[in-house]
Amino acid sequence: MAVDPRWPLALVRGAVPVGLGLLLWVAMAGGEEERQKTLKAQPGADAASLAQRRRHNELIMAALREAADTDDNVAQRRVPWRK
Repeated sequence: MAVDPRWPLALVRGAVPVGLGLLLWVAMAGGEEERQKTLKAQPGADAASLAQRRRHNELIMAALREAADTDDNVAQRRVPWRK
């Protein structure tokens, strides 16, 4: 059984993009630990800021829930419209 002489070339042409993708993936994954350290060191990553942000998000979600539950046009209400 004879092997077509174009097979080695086809294999190389198919393996090159896969190899380049693997190299890029390794290069990007190598900096992941440093990126995690940088994210943890950012201002606003402490517990007090996270709690404040969480409370703010809860207030926004409560306002959205109230707007969804009512038939009134809440955009026309006067500011401060919270109960």
